[in-house]
Amino acid sequence: MVLDNLGSSLRGSLDTLSGKSRVGEDDIEEIVKEIQRSLLQADVDVSLVMELSDSIKTRALEEEPPGGTTARDHVLSIVYEELVSLVGESTEIPLENQTILLAGLQGSGKTTTSAKMAWWFSKKGLRPAVIQTDTFRPGAYDQAKEMCARAEVDFYGNPDNDDPVDIARKGLEETADADIHIVDTAGRHALEDDLIAEIEEIESAVDPDRSLLVLDAAIGQGAKDQAKQFDESIGINGVVITKLDGTAKGGGALTAVNETDSSIAFLGSGETVQDVERFEPNSFISRLLGMGDLGQLTERVQRAMEETQEEEEDWDPEDMLKGQFTLKDMRHQMNAMNKMGPLDQVMDMIPGMGGGIMDELPDDAMDVTKDRMRAFEVIMDSMTENELENPRSIGASQIRRISRGSGKDEERIRELLQQHKMMSQTLKQFQGMGQGGDMERMMKKMQGGGGGGGFGPFG
Repeated sequence: MVLDNLGSSLRGSLDTLSGKSRVGEDDIEEIVKEIQRSLLQADVDVSLVMELSDSIKTRALEEEPPGGTTARDHVLSIVYEELVSLVGESTEIPLENQTILLAGLQGSGKTTTSAKMAWWFSKKGLRPAVIQTDTFRPGAYDQAKEMCARAEVDFYGNPDNDDPVDIARKGLEETADADIHIVDTAGRHALEDDLIAEIEEIESAVDPDRSLLVLDAAIGQGAKDQAKQFDESIGINGVVITKLDGTAKGGGALTAVNETDSSIAFLGSGETVQDVERFEPNSFISRLLGMGDLGQLTERVQRAMEETQEEEEDWDPEDMLKGQFTLKDMRHQMNAMNKMGPLDQVMDMIPGMGGGIMDELPDDAMDVTKDRMRAFEVIMDSMTENELENPRSIGASQIRRISRGSGKDEERIRELLQQHKMMSQTLKQFQGMGQGGDMERMMKKMQGGGGGGGFGPFG
């Protein structure tokens, strides 16, 4: 996640305050230095870093903590509030008819972002259309068309037309029935004059309601000049930060937001159209500091369950809360979990599971979990219908047969059966919540230590 190193180092510094009723200047000085070091390493502009650290230091030394609040929690609250202020408010994106122009350099992720944003709007009940005007990059048309097909949204482009302005105009005409028009423009390897001239012509032709600058999270200090020139040319209303699933530092994007006096609109990670979310400053910083994001987690769970149910019409997730929990139900749930996005992101959203706990895990921990889930699916493919419906009936001879059929160790099969048993025990605690149940209430109960083996095949 963007600025993840900051979150890790901050959590370590704040832990040194545990047990203290008051903090001294030396304590705050150490934490402020850690903040400065982490932000500068993340390519945040120096002036922003100094402004933030000075504010945190002043408040931590001058403000009295509320009664009953520990020194650590008081400083954590100040750091949280100041970081929220630093990243700013989310770009206003009303759920109404509008045209959005995407700008950015080549490789920033504009084409992928256009499809992701279109998918996001479609999930909000609107009809979006993507208009591909990039005639410069080979493959741009095919990539955009394919991704829009995956997102199941309208698309317009013309690989035989080399006039991007004409494509933009005709695209608006051909997709007139759409509620949202997302115009993807060409990028270059650098801020060339012809790129700026072209995007200015497109901007004049489509008259967008808002223009968003798409930035690779790894851009670094180069974001400042890029943001400034695009802002002077077409006016930037918001920033989309992409490729947050890599080792990106992300500070350059925050610098760009400050340079354009705008805000962050969307965060993108991963290659699928579902790997996008609206930027919410409170949730973003909460996850950064290891405090979780229950609202975003709940939304992802609900969406994943709905999509899985649409694909597999004979399955109703509420049935798990009414009767017997079978291996078929477990497989459906695993499919739903795969739709929730990268597991490390999901873990960050669970209060108490992200942050410090994630810091202690090896780098490949989530890959191991994915491999484990895939192995479980292979094992279930080698089971009979009766075994899937009645896993408790599986004995030693059946385990040997399933092992031969799946190519997996007998121990891995016992692991699957044990995981199923633990999940079944957990689900029994939610019996009766299916009818008129509240997903967020369920998530909070699980967070509170519902027992059993957890609500998923994590182990």
